[in-house]
Amino acid sequence: MAKIVVKQVKSTIGRPESQVKIVKALGLGRVGKIREITDSESVRGMIAKVSHLVEVVA
Repeated sequence: MAKIVVKQVKSTIGRPESQVKIVKALGLGRVGKIREITDSESVRGMIAKVSHLVEVVA
């Protein structure tokens, strides 16, 4: 399956709890952390919800 590389670029401090939980579910948690995740509809939806906090690297 295809993989997506996601990097956290902004902090979750002061963000709604739902956004903090989404970032944790993606396997991130601190600025600069990079994670390779299997591409799926649910993962793309999670990334869309916190697109202002993360960036897709590859």
